[in-house]
Amino acid sequence: MTDYDSDSTEGEFTETNVLLGYASKDADEDSISKLGGRPDWSDAEKPPSAAFARCKACKDLMVLLLQLNGELPERFPGHERRLYVFACTRKTCRRKEGSIRVLRSVRVWEVDAAAQEAARPEEEEAREEPKPKNNGPGLGEALFGAKTLGGSAGGNPFSPNANPFSSSSGASNPFSSGPSSSSPFASSPAKDTPSDPTTQSLSKSFAETLSLNAPPAQPPPPQEPWPEAASQPKPYPVLYLADADYETLDPMPATIPANARVEDADAPEPSILDREAFESAMDAAFQKFADRLAQNPDQVIRYEFAGAPLLYSKTDAIGDMLGGKGGMPRCANCGARKVFEVQLTPNAIAELEADELGLEGMEWGTIIVGVCEADCVPRQTEKGEVGYLEEWAGVQWEELSKHN
Repeated sequence: MTDYDSDSTEGEFTETNVLLGYASKDADEDSISKLGGRPDWSDAEKPPSAAFARCKACKDLMVLLLQLNGELPERFPGHERRLYVFACTRKTCRRKEGSIRVLRSVRVWEVDAAAQEAARPEEEEAREEPKPKNNGPGLGEALFGAKTLGGSAGGNPFSPNANPFSSSSGASNPFSSGPSSSSPFASSPAKDTPSDPTTQSLSKSFAETLSLNAPPAQPPPPQEPWPEAASQPKPYPVLYLADADYETLDPMPATIPANARVEDADAPEPSILDREAFESAMDAAFQKFADRLAQNPDQVIRYEFAGAPLLYSKTDAIGDMLGGKGGMPRCANCGARKVFEVQLTPNAIAELEADELGLEGMEWGTIIVGVCEADCVPRQTEKGEVGYLEEWAGVQWEELSKHN
């Protein structure tokens, strides 16, 4: 994640590597990535166990907050992947461990080796020429199909041909509702070719090493069928992630503004209310969080695979963990480290609860999702089959005494 660019001149904008998602009632050509509603599984005939979506505190079924099409063909070719974030709606479960859970689905298809080979010369040629920041294909085009604001002509993310959630962007758009003809998922199986025995030996050795060093697999939850929709908690209304672009920020002022007020050192002691406001202002992490979101207030998610989340606080357990005390727990399935992928912002609450008048809403400041860096598949999952794994949810709750 890129911080403010102090070298920016007046009138310029600073662009970061963070892709922002916005909510809309219109799905356009993508109906996979959304807030609310009920989950759409990669294989409707083989859903995950309902146990994945039960609150760990009360054991009731939870509701869907976010469903994200997370395909990254440049990073994970042939992987069909989605993320699901669930939350318990019981007031008594708020702020309790396990009241918000994250599930990742992954299915690995056969990748066309010939197509990969044909793409290599283009990749090598692209590596020879330095590219400006975010000047595709980068994270935005791989994930949303979005163009940067400083991109080439015709790169307006709001134009019909550049809709970042349009399925017309093909295999590079994880928010497309179906694979295109160029997608590795639609490719014919690669023909058998002679293999290098040295490569075979190295691959085998590496695989054996991984097998030996991997932690014991956590047993999957018992296969529990999903109850009929009428027996499930009422879902939030559906809002689609129909727009996205890279985060742009106003540059920080280099000097103190002329209209800034300087307090008199001999001024009377501030009241309790003033002191609380001052202490809140001194919470640098929260102030940065609030200032950053205020520049793009309609954002509901922030996305940067293997980037850095925007922390709501550095003094709670999650802030402590991500601030250098060990980081996220490692993947329980393969032992790889976990990395940040996406976080929900408070505006997601406002969008989901907009029509729920009088409802005492959710109380989190942000939900940070950490996933397996290798996008591993559950053990014993066959190629072409969907597997499900629980991922890490770092919930930073509102600090009611300070920020309400």
